[in-house]
Amino acid sequence: MRLPKPSTIEIAPSVLSADFARLADEVKEMEKCGVKIIHLDIMDAHFVPNLTFGAPVIAKLRKYSTLCFDTHLMITDPDKYLDDFIKAGSDHITFHIETTNEPVKLIDRIHAAGLTAGVCIKPKTGVETIADIAALCDMVLVMTVEPGFGGQSFMYDAVQKCREIRNIVGNDVRIQVDGGIDPETSHIAVDCGADTLVAGSAVFSKPDRQKAINDILALRRS
Repeated sequence: MRLPKPSTIEIAPSVLSADFARLADEVKEMEKCGVKIIHLDIMDAHFVPNLTFGAPVIAKLRKYSTLCFDTHLMITDPDKYLDDFIKAGSDHITFHIETTNEPVKLIDRIHAAGLTAGVCIKPKTGVETIADIAALCDMVLVMTVEPGFGGQSFMYDAVQKCREIRNIVGNDVRIQVDGGIDPETSHIAVDCGADTLVAGSAVFSKPDRQKAINDILALRRS
């Protein structure tokens, strides 16, 4: 499935908080809940202080889901491994601006493969670092926690960057927020201009995942 066009508010559950022993079932449940995007956090224990999984897991998981595979590369050398994640079945790939000196080339490679492309900034990285390339992307990801682990507290200062980014890209690019998203923070992110909400423990730690998703999306209307 392609990344939805930027005309709707979407939730992108992060499998970082899912049960890895039954990952395919967890993703299938998200699909039954009406989710369109599943967020795949790729960590290398170098760029961020944690290690998750790589392209082979995505390739296996691809057989069991038609959801948009939103692959977030939190790795030191995205240029080197990009093709692996493309071939594995990613639909969208986001890389960190902090990891490359040639972001336009990365964006072009992703687009040439028929995928949508995204760029991400960490909480301490300024919007000016992506000002020239944000509009070339299909989605910009703003981290509202330090990347590396799930379950961290939402950074209210970091989410304000969404306002600046929205002024740069207009309404043609999705803005995604990742970190600390729950029913209490989702409406703040949306008010700042975000339209794509990554939620991990706020979804997968709940016994009723459908209700958890509905609660995150409903509060934005309050």
